Amino acid sequence: MMIFPKLAVLFLFPIIMVDCSKHQSGRRRRWTGAVDDHKYGTVLSKKMVDTTKTRKVKTDHLLRVDDHDFTMRPAFAGPAVPVGVDVQVESLDSISEVDMDFTMTLYLRHYWKDERLSFPSTTNKSMTFDGRLVKKIWVPDVFFVHSKRSFIHDTTTDNIMLRVFPDGHVLYSLRVTVTAACNMDFSRFPLDSQTCTLELESYAYTDEDLMLYWKSGNDSLSTDDKISLSQFLIQQFHTTSRLAFYSSTGWYNRLYINFTLRRHIFFFLLQTYFPATLMVMLSWVSFWIDRRAVPARVSLGITTVLTMSTIITGVNASMPRVSYIKAVDIYLWVSFVFVFLSVLEYAAVNYLTTVKDGKDRKLREKAKEQSLPCSCGMSHTKTIMLDGTYSEADANSLAGYTRAPTVPGDPQDKQERMVVHLSLDSEYSAAKKRGIWSFSIIQNTHTIDTYSRMIFPGSYIIFNLIYWCVYC
Repeated sequence: MMIFPKLAVLFLFPIIMVDCSKHQSGRRRRWTGAVDDHKYGTVLSKKMVDTTKTRKVKTDHLLRVDDHDFTMRPAFAGPAVPVGVDVQVESLDSISEVDMDFTMTLYLRHYWKDERLSFPSTTNKSMTFDGRLVKKIWVPDVFFVHSKRSFIHDTTTDNIMLRVFPDGHVLYSLRVTVTAACNMDFSRFPLDSQTCTLELESYAYTDEDLMLYWKSGNDSLSTDDKISLSQFLIQQFHTTSRLAFYSSTGWYNRLYINFTLRRHIFFFLLQTYFPATLMVMLSWVSFWIDRRAVPARVSLGITTVLTMSTIITGVNASMPRVSYIKAVDIYLWVSFVFVFLSVLEYAAVNYLTTVKDGKDRKLREKAKEQSLPCSCGMSHTKTIMLDGTYSEADANSLAGYTRAPTVPGDPQDKQERMVVHLSLDSEYSAAKKRGIWSFSIIQNTHTIDTYSRMIFPGSYIIFNLIYWCVYC
């Protein structure tokens, strides 16, 4: 019987010791904590909650992007989705006549409603996202018709903004630079005005699925006041819209941005018109140079012709090879014709002078052969010799002309001779009476230069008056 209590004591003693050790360690931890609190002067009455570790609702979950199929347009199989558009033109970068295109940088904004993107909000504030969310939802597939090159700016990130409102309205904005074709008419160049158009259209959705429209009419297009071009003056920006038909796919809504440009004329006055006019006036200087100064007149004429050719080549090098005549071509080629005619005028004067000198030389040689007194050395005279066979009537008709006496000691003294000097003025009078006054003008080379001094400037002034009245 004594053995049983001893065994019970031996069995319970380890259990009691373990429990005592746990109790003492718990007291030690509480005491240590009390000492630390007293040391640092803080009281840990309640554990603070770390808000950075709380779970927040993701944007995708808030907009329920994964709950809908955004490969289909809003209100699929229903009425067309109205998509409003407005544009702010940031700059007109360049206008190229050679390529017939223009480059423009603009902010393109779209407005539509997609109820799939609506979300609950107590403040009724919108949420703004960058281009990463654009790839997950439906956006209008607007493109630029007749575009040659275009890109969305991506410095420092893609210049795309998406703003979603609680009721599902969406604002989609992007910054784009586009180079588009512009059909230009150069028939009045450089006194021309050009109207270029940038066209926007949905690529896949017809007017039955998507209706593009200007959000605020003509006020949907705004421009920067600092936009300026070196060669053009921007006269007007305006918007239009109409339907475009494709035989294979149907009707599409198309939006137009129209702007009218008027070319500055002062640059071309300095670089083209004034030099051409001065070359024409320089060619007239040869009319006052003596006709026997062949090197001076020929070099002057050739110089003006070559200069006009250089001006024409320089102007055409910066222009497209169009198949019609431009206004500047008319002016330059007429000026070239005036310069060329001044060279031909001297060629005619020089030829007629040479012919006249040859005739005078023959007359002098003939007079020397006949050993007759002759006044061929006198300018503008001709000599006619009449032998003894002339009649009295012939002698009376030659009254008033110079009669040369016979040479004494001549073996032929018995034969009476008469030398009559016919002046050039008398010849002109007879030619005028016979109706060949023009021939007498040609014979007098001084007269050709004299008339050219009046005809050339007068004709060129009349041409300029007609030209500027027609094209200005």
